[in-house]
Amino acid sequence: MDRLATFQLLIRIVELGSFTRAAQELGMGQPAVSKQVAALEGYLGARLFERTSRGLKPTAAGLDLYHASVRLLADLEETESRVRAGSSGPAGLVRVATPPVLGRMYIVPRLPDFLSQFPQITVEFSVAQRPVDLVLEGIDVALRVGPLKTSSLVVRRIGSMQMLTVATPAYLDARGIPHHPHDLSGHSLIAGQTDGAIHDWHFRDGEAAISVTPAGAVRSDDGEDLRASVLAGLGILQGPSALLRADLEAGTVVQVLDKFVPEPVPVHLVSTGGRKMPQRVRVFIDFLAATFAADPGLASR
Repeated sequence: MDRLATFQLLIRIVELGSFTRAAQELGMGQPAVSKQVAALEGYLGARLFERTSRGLKPTAAGLDLYHASVRLLADLEETESRVRAGSSGPAGLVRVATPPVLGRMYIVPRLPDFLSQFPQITVEFSVAQRPVDLVLEGIDVALRVGPLKTSSLVVRRIGSMQMLTVATPAYLDARGIPHHPHDLSGHSLIAGQTDGAIHDWHFRDGEAAISVTPAGAVRSDDGEDLRASVLAGLGILQGPSALLRADLEAGTVVQVLDKFVPEPVPVHLVSTGGRKMPQRVRVFIDFLAATFAADPGLASR
């Protein structure tokens, strides 16, 4: 058995969720794929896949072997890249999932320094508001804003963002200034959303928490669209300070309800690695952590 090739096959089956799709991608027949998986299961004495009503799913043993195979092949790829380059430093591809605002405004502008230090690393961004599935989408590390659900991922908190409520001076002159979150019912509220689900706005009134579901003429899952909407005077927006800071400093928007600002929202890095995380991923995570720590508006508090 060519275990390296079998591990590569296992990875694609898990990520594609199908023997047939993996066979097509790798130029193999479906019976050959089934035979190779059966041989691996016989060698290990463990069942690696099961069929459910939702399709093919790895067992606990299959998922364990998948993660080990990903790390093994990543380490091999990194070592080969270093040897070819005649370098002992980290090398290879780092796949990063990030919300649009954080990547565009804070990470990409600082990449030149990172890449000058690690010229053999290539960074690939997957930009989306939704939480990506690191395993199925082949992501090395993801930035996630907000509370995390319990999972088996490796988590590192690297910062936080304050949520601010803002509008243009012209909008407030025309519609009035809200003095309490309950006053928002008389205003046009620009709504952020993910997969069609609108994000509630949160406020604190002393020890009491207040939630508002925004309603208005505009909603979007893209931070820049939301920012453009508030700048166009279409309503009030609650968004992260990272998105709105420059506009506040320029005076194109002003903050409202500043006595009811909620607790800062945490920012985490999540990965599937651990002790065996490839060096290229480890140094990129350290770079992201240092980037957040150096910015007063993003540092943990």
